[in-house]
Parts: sequence; structure tokens; C-alpha cells
Amino acid sequence: MNDYEVIERIDAFCDAVPRQRARAEMIGPLVLFVPVGPGWPYYARARVDERLPIGAADVRSVRARQRELLIPESFEWIGQTAPEMAAAALEAGLRVHAHPLLVLDALTAVPEVPPRVSVRLVAPSDPELDLVWAVPGVAFAHPGTEIGEAGVTERDKLAAGHDGGTIEMLRDRLRSGRSVLATASGPNGPLAAGSYQLATGIAEITGVGVLPASRRRGLGAAVTHALAFDALQRGARTIFLSATDPTVARIYARLGFREIGTAMIAEPPDG
Repeated sequence: MNDYEVIERIDAFCDAVPRQRARAEMIGPLVLFVPVGPGWPYYARARVDERLPIGAADVRSVRARQRELLIPESFEWIGQTAPEMAAAALEAGLRVHAHPLLVLDALTAVPEVPPRVSVRLVAPSDPELDLVWAVPGVAFAHPGTEIGEAGVTERDKLAAGHDGGTIEMLRDRLRSGRSVLATASGPNGPLAAGSYQLATGIAEITGVGVLPASRRRGLGAAVTHALAFDALQRGARTIFLSATDPTVARIYARLGFREIGTAMIAEPPDG
């Protein structure tokens, strides 16, 4: 299978997974996923069933529908399968971000972690589930790979404000096996976390984050390795992820991932 065939498989996955808990609305050449029930919102993207030209007017139509539904004006796609989407999004007034899209070739050896830190998969009944889920929220609120001050205090504060419906939805996904969550924890609880979702033999690793105060210790790499290893054990034939930037992509490359394409995101300038 050549790289473009792999990209097309990933593109189909990104269209299929939201349909597990969202309603698909076709708006010209784009599809908007509207959440059904509690949980995180999804995005709009180029249709995979029919490749049609995409223009700024199409993006504006979707944005109007998102505002009507009171959901984020978010678009995600793969640059290689919808090359005109970026220009259309820019013309429609959105800010466009490009991120390295990586696929796993062969998983390397298990990364070392500091003493008193353990890496584990998180069970649906894990009493620290809310803390684990809060870690990426803190991490992405402080982007980059530099060591920072935010740590367990910020994690605990964010966890205390979790919506009960979202946590129960997460437990349900973990029970069903649609999602798998992993964490690297120390004496003060979860310090790094990430997850993957599996469908049709394809696994996407998402949301890998490390508390800023615990960065530069190999925890993100260890969590990613644990997720990839488990996905392989469960029969995943393609494992992919998108990196924030080339610096982060190099971390994943040391685990056996290589860049295959470009993951694109568009959002309002104030988003």
C-alpha cells in the first residue's frame, strides 16, 4: 500500500468515527458533524463520498449553520485529499493551521521513565479517571514543550469542574473499547495522558499531553508508546497521529512514526 492509499484510509476513518455519536449534515461539498448527546463537539470537513470543488461560499454556509447550532466553528481535513480547502477557509475568514500527519512504521523499544513513575492503561472504573482526563486540558492550555509552572494544582482544579455527562460518556467509550486511555503517573497522580480510538483496523492517537511542570522527562513518549503497543495488540493495521509542530513530530519519530501528510485545522481568528 502506497502512502496516498494510507492517507485515503485515514481520511475515511476521520469521516467514519464522528458518526458514532454525531449526526452528519451534508452542506454542499462539506459534511458537518452535529453532536448527539453529551461530550465533546466535532468538526466539519470535506466529504469523502463525493469529491466536489470547495469554495469560500461553502465554508461560510457551514459556519452559519454552526453558529445556528451553537457549536464551534471548527474544520479539520487532510491537506492531500482536499487541497483547495485551505484557500477556501482563508477566504471565508478563518485561520488555518497545518500540522505534521504521522503514521507508525514499526514501534521502537519502550522509552525509559523516571523512578516512581508508572505507565498504565486506564480502566473505566479507575478512581483517577477525572484527573487523567484533566491532564491534556492543562497541557494544551500551556502549549509547547518547555517546562512550566502549571502542574498538579491546575490539574486538580480542572478535574473538579468536569461535566459529569462527559466523564460518563468517556467511561462508556472505555467500556466499549471504542477509546483507550493511558497515563503516566507519579506519587501525586497523573502527570501525562493520551488516548486512541480504534475503528475498521485504524487507530488514531490523540490528546497526548504532559503537565508543564513534568515536561522533558519522556512521559509523553512513554504514553504514546503504550497506546501504540495496545492498538497493535488489538489488531490495528494503521496507527496515526498529528503533531503540533515539527519539534513534537521528531519526538514521535523516535518511537517509529514518520510523516506522511498534513493535518489541517481551521477556526475563527479569535478561536
